[in-house]
Amino acid sequence: MDFDFSDDQQSLRDAMRKWVDKGYSFERRRAIVAAGGFDRAAYGELAELGLTALTVPEAHGGLGQGAIDAMVAMEELGRGIVLEPLAQTFVATSVLSHHAPEAVQAAWLPRIASGEALVVLAHQERKARYRLDVCEAKAAKTPTGHALTATKSIVPAGDQVDAFIVPAQLDGRIALFLVERAASGVTPRGYGTQDGSRAAELVLDNAPATLLTTDGLAALELAVDTGIACACAYAVGVMDQTAALTFDYLNQRKQFGVPIASFQALRHRAADMKMQLELARSMSYYASLKLGAPAPERRRALAQAKVQLGQSMRFVGQQSVQMHGGIGVTDEYIGSHYFKTLTQLEMTWGDTLHHLGEVSARMQDTAGVFA
Repeated sequence: MDFDFSDDQQSLRDAMRKWVDKGYSFERRRAIVAAGGFDRAAYGELAELGLTALTVPEAHGGLGQGAIDAMVAMEELGRGIVLEPLAQTFVATSVLSHHAPEAVQAAWLPRIASGEALVVLAHQERKARYRLDVCEAKAAKTPTGHALTATKSIVPAGDQVDAFIVPAQLDGRIALFLVERAASGVTPRGYGTQDGSRAAELVLDNAPATLLTTDGLAALELAVDTGIACACAYAVGVMDQTAALTFDYLNQRKQFGVPIASFQALRHRAADMKMQLELARSMSYYASLKLGAPAPERRRALAQAKVQLGQSMRFVGQQSVQMHGGIGVTDEYIGSHYFKTLTQLEMTWGDTLHHLGEVSARMQDTAGVFA
């Protein structure tokens, strides 16, 4: 199997890295956090780079690229711990292009591609505990379509976006709907999250909605798996920078007149960090490559990837803080923000324990995780 990136993918990585290094400094990020955790101007810059159009089909004004291109982009965004939810754009694009009626695709995909519209998934409920088949939201038919009554939690940038993709019960099964934020009966309450990004509690009270698909669980599983793959790639970028920052600190910090990087115990811990990073990177590649596989195979692969990424994120983040000492948790130091991001990512799209259960449940004839 060829694991080399194409010239176009390398060009995409280079362009993203330049933007992160020059256009999304730590100071700019801190200002965005202070302003609420979301900057439409920064999201617009991502659109200008072509990222919002990356996975939109060419027929709807996009670039028609695949999961590996999205992975490359998310890795580079992770290096800068970029707050704007580009991953949600990839999630929405995947759901709409695979499951929405053609009229809905024609209405929304070109707007998503241009960056004019930001659409996010609003699926989490308090009682679900990461389970996708637990959904108390209700949909009712109306003379003009459907109306939704629901409460969804931790919706990314929920008070700033243009529309939501919402699962709800319709005729005894989960269906997927699109709800515009400006519609009647839509009430988002925004707040900042632990890593500095923005989310919202979303309340829908007979809000008008457009039906996307009655096979909502399958579409929701695809959406979440796409989100997991994006989170894995983003986490690799964050861990890459966390490790680089830590190794640089070990070479600069001195005790007894020598850099602490010369201490054998710390060198071993640094080597363990690097090993966990590379394990995470390989599983991130595996996750993105499996997005096009049949649903049972894809679901198991993404759960496997999230287990490894969860373990690696916890290890790399904690080792970085411990080897830095007190400065590793100060707000003025970027290392603490890498650590907070890794901690939050470990719980995003299902925590490690949840996905370990998913891997276990999907084992069949053998106890081997990768069978």
